[in-house]
Amino acid sequence: MPDTAPSPATDPPAPATRRAAAPPVKLTLEERLTLVKAEMTARLDEASVAYEVNTAHIPTEPVDLADVVTVPLTPTLQPPPASYPSPVAALLQRTHHRLLTGGWCSGALVDEDGARCLLGAIRAEAGGDSGLETDAASVLLDAIRRKFGEHVDSVPSFNDAHGSARVPVRMLDQAAHLADARGL
Repeated sequence: MPDTAPSPATDPPAPATRRAAAPPVKLTLEERLTLVKAEMTARLDEASVAYEVNTAHIPTEPVDLADVVTVPLTPTLQPPPASYPSPVAALLQRTHHRLLTGGWCSGALVDEDGARCLLGAIRAEAGGDSGLETDAASVLLDAIRRKFGEHVDSVPSFNDAHGSARVPVRMLDQAAHLADARGL
């Protein structure tokens, strides 16, 4: 008996009854962000409901924040920490505290608001003792070069290379530790 099944090699293909899919529509950035925001809002709402359901059995009493938060309305300055016994380390520590409380600046020894750069704060705390000031600046430069390399020319150039007080003030603290370790 002859095979009656159509052969794929000899039979012509069936005509396409489906239309070609339309190309996907490209969304703008704003439309995509709106869709993501809607999806994230739905997820957060779902998580909020899940949290409420999962914690409904836990008895709680409302907390009055006035009972918890007990800070003074006006900030008060904290006393400086206990001083190092050696004069250079103590000077660097006082300088560190001065910059934390009085402000830091770059580009000038003292700015119009009274904030000081590293060298300006050292000079102010040295009280006119140029030898102590020189020793403190030298130890500070050593600490800076240990951390950032020998290419640092001076304390003022290091100070002015930074846009915030975070790194310069941290280097003062490290210099105070270094001076104390050296017994200066």
